[in-house]
Amino acid sequence: MTFSAKAVDAGDVLPWRDIYRLEMSCQIIHDSIHSRVGWTQEYLLFAGDAQVGYGSVAIAGPWQGKATVYEFYVLPDHRLHAFELFRTLLAASSAVMINVQTNDSLITVMLHTFARDVTSESVLFHDKLTTALSPAGATFRGATQAEVSDVPRDRLKWYGVVEVEGEVAATGGILFHYNRPYGDIYMEVTESFRRRGLGSFLVQELKRICYEGGSVPAARCNPGNVASRRTLQKAGFVPCGNILNGSVSP
Repeated sequence: MTFSAKAVDAGDVLPWRDIYRLEMSCQIIHDSIHSRVGWTQEYLLFAGDAQVGYGSVAIAGPWQGKATVYEFYVLPDHRLHAFELFRTLLAASSAVMINVQTNDSLITVMLHTFARDVTSESVLFHDKLTTALSPAGATFRGATQAEVSDVPRDRLKWYGVVEVEGEVAATGGILFHYNRPYGDIYMEVTESFRRRGLGSFLVQELKRICYEGGSVPAARCNPGNVASRRTLQKAGFVPCGNILNGSVSP
């Protein structure tokens, strides 16, 4: 059997991406690349004359000059040919890097087969526990336009602050740069208020707002940021994967 990869427009892989999203059933970190004109090159994958999947290669933004495979989907009935199809994608795209989300098991296997010098970029978290944190003297409220001046008014509902004795101690929000209904929670605690559980309290309340708005909270942090990891876990987040990068082996 012969295998081939054909460069196509982003719109040509939309039906395939719907299948991919359904199978992943989680936040897809690089989902938004597909909507950024000129940032990605898409490929349809063929086994003989049959379309059996697709591959996505980032070619602009942070990936300018280092074409990077970041999505790879093959129909279940054709995954016995996954290695051959991935090698075909690498050859057609001249990719030099592979970026994976490890809760996507198929492309993770490809990374560890075809790449070297693998490093971890982020730890991914999904929500598993409902918490009832209530630090002494701390209150949560929505952020004002003045506090998040770069945020459009219709998005203010996704932002909040924690106050202690009338002083803003922590700020955070929910970003929707990813596949709906998933929202990415971020937060920052003023240095003088750290180590008091305020960050976890803020994350807990942002999770609540996310659910009340019909979305699903998720989060990520740098692997070396122990404080952030502990903050997220205390608020009920559980690690579910990593973002890994590797150089394509010769």
